[in-house]
Amino acid sequence: MSVLGSLSPSLRGAVVALLRHRFALVALAAFMMAGTVILHDYGISIDGPNQRYVGIANIAYALGDVGLLPDYHNKFYGASYEAPLVLVERALRLEDSRDIYLARRLMTHLFFLIGGLFAYLLAFRLFASRPLSMFALLLFLLHPRIYTAFIYSIDLPFLTMFMITLFFMHRTFNRDTLQSFVLLGVSAGVLTNIRIMGVVLLAGVLGMQALRFFFASMSSERKRALLNSGVFALTASLVAYALLPYLWADPAPRIVEYWTTLSQHPQDLRELFRGQEISTQDPPANYIPTWFAITTHPFALLLGWIGMFALLHRGATLRAEALHDSKLRLGLILVWAFALPFLAIALLSPTVYGGWRQMFFLWAPFSLLATFGVQWLLQSLPQAHFRASVYGALGAGLVTTIVAMALLHPFQNYHFNFFVDRVASEDINMQYRTNSSRGIYTAIKQLLDLQPSSQIIVKHSIGVGMNRLVLPELERNRLITAHRTLAKFSIDRAWNAPNGNALYTAKAYNNALWIVTRRNPDGNPYAATYEEAISQEPFARSEYDIYINRDGYSLVYVKEPCVSPVLRDRFFLLIFPENADDLSETERSLGRANRSFAFYDYGSAFDSKCVVEVPLPDYDVSAIRTGQLRTAEGDPRWEAAFPYQPPAVYRAAYASAADAEPDIRAAFNVYLSEDKRSLAYLREPCVSSDVERPFFIHVIPERESDLPDERKVHGFDNWGFDFLLHGIVFDGKCVAEAPLPDYPIERLRTGQFTRGEGEIWDATLTFAQ
Repeated sequence: MSVLGSLSPSLRGAVVALLRHRFALVALAAFMMAGTVILHDYGISIDGPNQRYVGIANIAYALGDVGLLPDYHNKFYGASYEAPLVLVERALRLEDSRDIYLARRLMTHLFFLIGGLFAYLLAFRLFASRPLSMFALLLFLLHPRIYTAFIYSIDLPFLTMFMITLFFMHRTFNRDTLQSFVLLGVSAGVLTNIRIMGVVLLAGVLGMQALRFFFASMSSERKRALLNSGVFALTASLVAYALLPYLWADPAPRIVEYWTTLSQHPQDLRELFRGQEISTQDPPANYIPTWFAITTHPFALLLGWIGMFALLHRGATLRAEALHDSKLRLGLILVWAFALPFLAIALLSPTVYGGWRQMFFLWAPFSLLATFGVQWLLQSLPQAHFRASVYGALGAGLVTTIVAMALLHPFQNYHFNFFVDRVASEDINMQYRTNSSRGIYTAIKQLLDLQPSSQIIVKHSIGVGMNRLVLPELERNRLITAHRTLAKFSIDRAWNAPNGNALYTAKAYNNALWIVTRRNPDGNPYAATYEEAISQEPFARSEYDIYINRDGYSLVYVKEPCVSPVLRDRFFLLIFPENADDLSETERSLGRANRSFAFYDYGSAFDSKCVVEVPLPDYDVSAIRTGQLRTAEGDPRWEAAFPYQPPAVYRAAYASAADAEPDIRAAFNVYLSEDKRSLAYLREPCVSSDVERPFFIHVIPERESDLPDERKVHGFDNWGFDFLLHGIVFDGKCVAEAPLPDYPIERLRTGQFTRGEGEIWDATLTFAQ
């Protein structure tokens, strides 16, 4: 049986119909092969690890682990696309960071090509012309700034889903059945889940249905319009809700939070626009129109405006009759979908940044409007030689676009048209500049090629740290990122580059983008720190092994193997002093010193190792607690706590007590010291989770007068303690030593408890008189 014969009749019919469009399929195959070749030439965006984490956290949240979901705006972005990317990554068992991010951009590129296929099919339904449909396909794919945006896992998928939803919208307007409105609702729900701007199409559909209801001549038509609208709105809402797990637990307030957060993005950045520095939270009304106009090929701009004018003119001519023309209805929604975001930005001033990257979805309606413009030109020019001239001009425009993309490679995202002076050196950088870090990957690769030595120490920046993730493993191990005072080279934006020996300058047109500069420092001091640290036993083992350098009075974190930490890799460090008087007044109320720091404040990544050395205060330290709340790769929270004593002390304490008879047999065996001034707690086998809950010691003295005044009303003293601040976990054993008061004791009760729930275990020890 043939492959086609094994398919269901409906699916077989769809495949057969698709195979008739062989030229479109050949073009898409060519784009797929080209994309596969150039995928390796691009780095990673700053959003990359954060967006991957959104997928990881949403999967965990759906499975019941609510602790990983970010507590800021990122939790709302694109769960319906990010989660499948992570599921594919896990299905393929990808572990290397380069493999993970290359796979993500490959899938995003393929999804974009699917959007191109839907652009072709929609154009074929609208115009019944293969040449016009091929033009719509090529124009949709061939925007220099958009085609290579596969490093972003939100902007390109949202554009793609926008085009897919437009296809189902036209299909629904043609069929006008309940089932087609359900399918359109599913598509619109996915679209809105990826980015809230999807409500533009939801509003367009509902607005068109409202007009149909208003102008309907029969009550049956009104009922059908009302029913279809309700089913569409309900389906879209349920799908958007179902695909965002954060909304499940408490829908009403979280939906409000979802809307308010995404309608006014909290991030505030500074950008250069038309020679003036602006805030991204208060952009000028012409911000998006200007960026759209200066980065899109002029022939496409002209055709789009022609198509828009033709549709509006026809809509005004037909008026109510336009509602019965599905092609015109879709055309008017295209005008609506393109114009409404510009109007919203002009009136509401939402946060926008990065040029018009957040508005790439505008290209879906505009590319179709341009195709309407081509049709209008062809219909207005009946002479065959004039029509041939139009096709020739279209071909020249597309070829010019391809040539521009090839010449700019891999800096297509810096494309400007002739509305901007691209010849004068540095002119673009003096007029238009965004916060984008794209292009730094090329500078990194050039530096690695120019310096064939085994290792290169580069000044850390977010861009360098991110792009290290997608280098081949050998090159990744050669590139050491460190604090600027230790780096031999730096990679800086051209306008922030230090004066010095420039080894390489990345340029687009005649404008410098990134500059690689040689610096003075030599050697890698972290290599010596690493060797010295691992020569001793760690004080704690967790995500990082933790050592204490007593000579330098510092804390050393070591992780191996390890890739370069990135944006969210922040550590916390709590320091408990021997004497509370050593703390500041604010710290004294907490009983500890609190610190928070990023990896590259004190660390370096090299040879598949991550090493951090953090100075400790110059007073006597009793205990330390440290860890991370969450890492950029989605690793869960980890922490470690330990007393400021060598682990050998506790090993010796365990060895001396283990052979003796315990004074208490319970979840932990408890031993009373010979001088009756401390208790030793031992458990074997034992894991870290056994000591997470706090311990208590209730001491009843021989004389009540020995109790502190605040405890006399209770009749006993309360000595609670955190196991990890008085002991360690090692080799499947747990051992801690807790001090007792220096007055005579009659008896004591000890155990563990859970705050708010009570005691887990307890036991009593009576002291011999």
